[in-house]
Amino acid sequence: MSIESFIREIESRKKTEIESFENEFNKKKSDIETEKNATVKEMSENYEKESKARSERESARIIEGGKLEAKKILFDAINKNLDSTFDIIKQDLVKYTKNSEYKSVIEQMVKMCQKKLGKKITVHCKEDDKSLLKISDVTAGSSIQTLGGIIAENDDGTKELDLTFEELLRANEDEIKSSILEKIL
Repeated sequence: MSIESFIREIESRKKTEIESFENEFNKKKSDIETEKNATVKEMSENYEKESKARSERESARIIEGGKLEAKKILFDAINKNLDSTFDIIKQDLVKYTKNSEYKSVIEQMVKMCQKKLGKKITVHCKEDDKSLLKISDVTAGSSIQTLGGIIAENDDGTKELDLTFEELLRANEDEIKSSILEKIL
């Protein structure tokens, strides 16, 4: 075998091996490119899902915060309306104490107190109402600051019944508010 044929054979093997390496390189390159594209696609989908989930959570949080704020504003408005209504009720009660019916209300209160506390009672009321206490077994007590109504105590001072308009409003506040809210809403 001559050197030239030997060189040609080496060249031929070299060429074959280079082609084989190139083919293997191109296959690996193609596999890596395919794997890279799949990974990028998977990561992109994951980030898209995650960002959508975060966006939905943030949106829900903002919406719920808005709803809560709206409820707070509505609640504050209702409370202001109720406070205003209670002020009007108190003003009306003051006007009512100047009405002729008020005397009979005081008399009914006294009679009820006598049933609960005994015949002999001491009645505390506002100064203007003392003239209404001309009832037997009733002693006029000290003057109190009130819109109207009475505070009665038994003869020995151990039991007391508060029928002032303020106390009656306070005791029935939930029922009054409920009634007002039904009319508002």
